[in-house]
Amino acid sequence: MIEFGGLVVKAGIVDLTADDRATIFGALLWIAAKLQSHEGEHARELWAAKGKQAFAAERHEEQKGQ
Repeated sequence: MIEFGGLVVKAGIVDLTADDRATIFGALLWIAAKLQSHEGEHARELWAAKGKQAFAAERHEEQKGQ
């Protein structure tokens, strides 16, 4: 759970929602519904690619700073 919270912060969600937990929870429920829909596999692929790209960019920045 702690790692998941870190991802929420890292993505800027906490700042963008002013740490409104109802908004964050609502967004997570929307994501779950999307994944259960007929578009779920496509959404999963898009989101996974975007996440991998962000992690790679972060690693690159960390290596550049060393």
